Amino acid sequence: MSTLGLIGSGNIGSTLARLGTAAGLEVVLSNSRGPETLAGLVAELGPQARAATPAEAAAAGDWVVVTVPLKNYRQVPVAPLAGKVVLDTNNYYPERDGRIPELDAEETTTSGLLQHHLPDSQVVKAFNNIFFKHLAALARPAGASDRSALPISGDDPEAKAAATRLLDLLGYDAVDAGTLADSWRFQRDTPAYVVPYARNQQGPGIDMSDPGASAGAASVRAALAAATRPAG
Repeated sequence: MSTLGLIGSGNIGSTLARLGTAAGLEVVLSNSRGPETLAGLVAELGPQARAATPAEAAAAGDWVVVTVPLKNYRQVPVAPLAGKVVLDTNNYYPERDGRIPELDAEETTTSGLLQHHLPDSQVVKAFNNIFFKHLAALARPAGASDRSALPISGDDPEAKAAATRLLDLLGYDAVDAGTLADSWRFQRDTPAYVVPYARNQQGPGIDMSDPGASAGAASVRAALAAATRPAG
């Protein structure tokens, strides 16, 4: 049985844990506060889930998802992730993360920062562009007519193929959005960020009560193509 390791177990992490156990994966959860704080979630998920430290979750995972506030990315353990596919859900929120000059100058991307921190891992950007409630609600079996797609980006083709397999298991198709340098196309406030999965689309954001609507590969590709970088 394959294992999904989670470094961070907040809204996105706990949603992926639920999707993972539903798909038959073993799930190892972790957070910054200690395994004991995850006892309730582990009990909800059942015997396929257990709580651990971030290093233990990193070591256990066939895929490892890093889903921590961006300001904490340097705390992600390096050695146990060597040689592994690491899926990064990070978005940049300066009001939470503080100013990060490299991102403000668009010299790199959020996943580029994590890749630099994890030089022996293969980082793939994924799961950052969908509201966690929609991530839970829109998962569908392979072949379903209303299956949604999520963009991924990465520099290693085999890592992107592995990420695509994980998305498929969790209920989503994948759209290849290019390299990590291209991942700005589905970062915060771009056309591919959260809005494609909203039933009632409104500007660059969504209403938190929105029930969600499926977004296939064609609509996701169109949203990616419509992304523009700020002038200057």
